[in-house]
Amino acid sequence: MQGMDRERRKPPLDTMVLAALAAGPAHGYAIIEDIKRSSGERFALPEGTLYPTLHRLEQAGLLSSRWVPAPAARRRRVYALTKPGKRALIEHGPAWQGIASVIAVIDGLLGPASARRKRA
Repeated sequence: MQGMDRERRKPPLDTMVLAALAAGPAHGYAIIEDIKRSSGERFALPEGTLYPTLHRLEQAGLLSSRWVPAPAARRRRVYALTKPGKRALIEHGPAWQGIASVIAVIDGLLGPASARRKRA
């Protein structure tokens, strides 16, 4: 059962990572911070989840990576969308936007009763 839950999380996680890289190449920590900032600090992606996802997406041909020098003398691995990665984001993005709209409606319906219109 736990394995199934992990498998179900992959598509939204994949889309989040691809979307974070749509603005341009970034290293892992920058991707984590972008997702965190974009979610209004509601979603903090652990490194232990991000890096296996990045490696899996790279193996699938959706990302490429290269090592670049960093200011503190350590190298950083920078990830970028490939053409297939861009296509995947274009194909799956609208579906996730639709799901986000439905979630917003559900959030509104589940909000405090005082904020909602009373039903007769």
